[in-house]
Amino acid sequence: MTWEIVIGLEVHTQLSTNTKIFSGASTTYGAEPNTQADAVSIALPGVLPVLNKGAVERAVKFGLAVGAHIAPRSIFARKNYFYPDLPKGYQISQFDLPVVGMGSLTIQVEPLSGNAKPYEKVVRITRAHLEEDAGKSVHGATQGMTGVDLNRAGTPLLEIVSEPDMCSAAEAVAYAKTLHNLVRWIGISDGNMQEGSFRCDVNVSVRRKGEPLGTRREIKNLNSFKYMQQAIDYEVQWQIDTIESGGKIHQATILFNPDTGETRAMRSKEDAHDYRYFPDPDLLPLDITPEMLEAMRATLPELPEARRARYVNELGLSAYDAASLTSSREMADFFDACVSVVGNAKLCANWLIGELSAQLNRDGLDMAQCPVSAQQMSGMLARIADNTISNAGGKDVFRTLWAEGGDADLIIDSKGLKQVSDSGAIEALVDEIIATQADKVAEYRSGKDKLFGFFVGLAMKASKGKANPAQLNEVLLKKLAG
Repeated sequence: MTWEIVIGLEVHTQLSTNTKIFSGASTTYGAEPNTQADAVSIALPGVLPVLNKGAVERAVKFGLAVGAHIAPRSIFARKNYFYPDLPKGYQISQFDLPVVGMGSLTIQVEPLSGNAKPYEKVVRITRAHLEEDAGKSVHGATQGMTGVDLNRAGTPLLEIVSEPDMCSAAEAVAYAKTLHNLVRWIGISDGNMQEGSFRCDVNVSVRRKGEPLGTRREIKNLNSFKYMQQAIDYEVQWQIDTIESGGKIHQATILFNPDTGETRAMRSKEDAHDYRYFPDPDLLPLDITPEMLEAMRATLPELPEARRARYVNELGLSAYDAASLTSSREMADFFDACVSVVGNAKLCANWLIGELSAQLNRDGLDMAQCPVSAQQMSGMLARIADNTISNAGGKDVFRTLWAEGGDADLIIDSKGLKQVSDSGAIEALVDEIIATQADKVAEYRSGKDKLFGFFVGLAMKASKGKANPAQLNEVLLKKLAG
């Protein structure tokens, strides 16, 4: 308890434009190496960059979504460093005047261990700036040599920099997940972590309570939330152990090895002055007018935080249900479509968070790949809501929809799943059970209330599971009371 952890994130989000940030070359993932490296990407002499309007619009949409200041004028700079995958010897980025200024993101934190309760926290966003991606070094490409693929060079990036407001791996993971959801929600990135569309650099330092900030080490290119948690936990303990044993933390860029669960130093960490930033003479300042700003604001969908509030305040859902349903825009839109047909928000929420999400997990699918459409799901849920089928019958219909598709009403008819809701039929069934179970009825009436489940079981068996549970319980209680 004598140590405090200080964490900040730099997230590189590839923007979902069809072409690169300063040229017309394609950004499609998976092409043969170097087939999308045009003259601008490989920095042939005499070529000039031309800014992609779509990249600017996506950056501004992000800024608006996090309540950030949007700079009416921003400039591009050259960040000078030398790696084989950087053809120009510099990266076009933004430094002093980024397009997106200070904003914030509200996160829901689920503690990773212990009995601590979930809580909400606001993480400040320092800035978000546009820049071009570098190429990619492919190690062991040919006979143990390293190849360079410049297809990715020039892909538009939005680098989102947080304040060092997080103090645990749980908070860092929650922030990264919330940010990942947001960029996909507003349609500025596909967020595919396996393809490198969403990459996180995590700055970690420790200090004793009351002391100034410690020296940070930057864990580079984490593309998994699981690895992020493991890397932070290891790095925090390593720094504490180093200091307690009399050592000193040196600023460095480090990598995480998921096979060993350890971090290791890659190189000493550069400061801003090491990059010798200066304004790019080939690019004019970026001017964003109030009219452009309002036009881009109009394209924003209802944001996750606003939709969570609507689910709680207007639909009466719990904060947990609302958070689960807004875990992705696909899930939230699916839920809204179901509620518009079924009307019963809690019933829809229970099925989507429960049965549907569980089946997606079992099959390793995300919501965008769900084989059951909102229309099909609504048809099934509507039959549960109007008591045509029971919840158990609904599960049977859902399994069929998932495996074979079809229409809920046709499946219900073909499987004979309709509930018996005729009060006369249910009363006759109960009367027969009471007549044949006189001893058990006497025991129940003498105070053995737990026998009620016994009678329910007999009645459901007699009806082949088709008796409406609510009506059956009501009739049983009345008849058993005498």
